[in-house]
Amino acid sequence: MSQTGKGLLLAAAIAGGWLFSLQALLTADLARLPLAFVVLAVLVRTFLQTGLFIIGHDAMHGVLLPLQDRLNQRLGQLALALYACLPYQRCLGNHCQHHSAPASSLDPDFLAGAGPLAWYGRFMAGYLSVPQMAALLTSWAALLIVAWGHSPTPALNVLVACVLPLALSSLQLFAFGTYLPHRGSGISLGLGHQVRSLDLPEWLSLLACYHFGYHLEHHQAPGLPWFALPSQRRSLQSGSLGRPKLAPARPAR
Repeated sequence: MSQTGKGLLLAAAIAGGWLFSLQALLTADLARLPLAFVVLAVLVRTFLQTGLFIIGHDAMHGVLLPLQDRLNQRLGQLALALYACLPYQRCLGNHCQHHSAPASSLDPDFLAGAGPLAWYGRFMAGYLSVPQMAALLTSWAALLIVAWGHSPTPALNVLVACVLPLALSSLQLFAFGTYLPHRGSGISLGLGHQVRSLDLPEWLSLLACYHFGYHLEHHQAPGLPWFALPSQRRSLQSGSLGRPKLAPARPAR
């Protein structure tokens, strides 16, 4: 199977799992389920929620459908809309800037000298807006109405299916995709900025954030999809590949 085919298959699995779990949790009587099951459901939903952003991220780098720019962008727009009603072009602009000047004053995802809470606030402010929040809250209200017809605890259903997974996903993306890879010292990318990879086994790297923790490899080879980063890391560590030059995300056309 080609890399593009594998990427589309994984994207379909993530999106399909997200939709199935949304329907199941919105219609379930959560008050009658064991607490451990509800906690596990939130964690699974969080992983799938993060996966939607990863799909959008691959689209921003043009690797979801590399030979069909327009469809690649449409799929990215859909993924980010499902994730949190995020505007694709704004996310693309921020991400291009991040790759052009990582961990600098020009990086919208970075806040020099800040603690994790202040940095997280800066990170979130770069992606949230009044129209986006209005659209997100409206979608949650619509889902609340759906849950009302199937569950005696509709607010709990929306909390478990939507609110908590999105909040935890934002923390997951921040921690493993921004804060830990870009804080402190790391390896220079030739622009005076630093980045590091997290030393995690591949199974834990996947669960942590779809291999976003292999962040140096991503910055060195941003044209690789998320699932190819472990192979890139192994190749670089073994010395079988030369170090690729830093490259930005693909700009909008």
